[in-house]
Amino acid sequence: MLPTALNATIMLAGYLLVIGSLALGLRILRRSPPPPEDSARRSDGRLAAQLARATVARRGRAGLICQVAGTAVGGYVLLMAVVVGYYYGVAGLSGKFVMSAVTGSASLVGLAAPVFAALTLLSERRRGRHGRR
Repeated sequence: MLPTALNATIMLAGYLLVIGSLALGLRILRRSPPPPEDSARRSDGRLAAQLARATVARRGRAGLICQVAGTAVGGYVLLMAVVVGYYYGVAGLSGKFVMSAVTGSASLVGLAAPVFAALTLLSERRRGRHGRR
C-alpha cells in the first residue's frame, strides 16, 4: 500500500489533468471562428447538406436520447478507467473489489440514466406548456 501523501498527490494530479483538458477544450471552442457563409454555397451544396444533417441530428427527442446515452456511456467508461487504474494499478487491489466496482457502477448508471431522462422530458413538457422562461 502506498503512503497517503503519495495517493493524494496522484489523485490531485489526475484531477488537475482532467480539469485542465476541459478548460483547454472550452478555450479552443471559444476561439474557433465560425464557418464562412459562402463556403456553404460552393459547387453542388454538399457542405450545406452535411451541415443541415448534423444540425437536425441534434434536435428533438432523438438528439436528447443520443446526448444522454453518450454522456452516460462516456461517464461510465471514464469512471471505470479511473477505478481500475487507481485500485488495480496504484493500490494493488484486484479481483472481487474491481469487479464489484464495475458492476456496482453499471447498476448505478442503469438506474440513474432513465430517471434523468424521464425528469428531463417532464421538465421540457412543462416548459413547453407554460411557455419558454
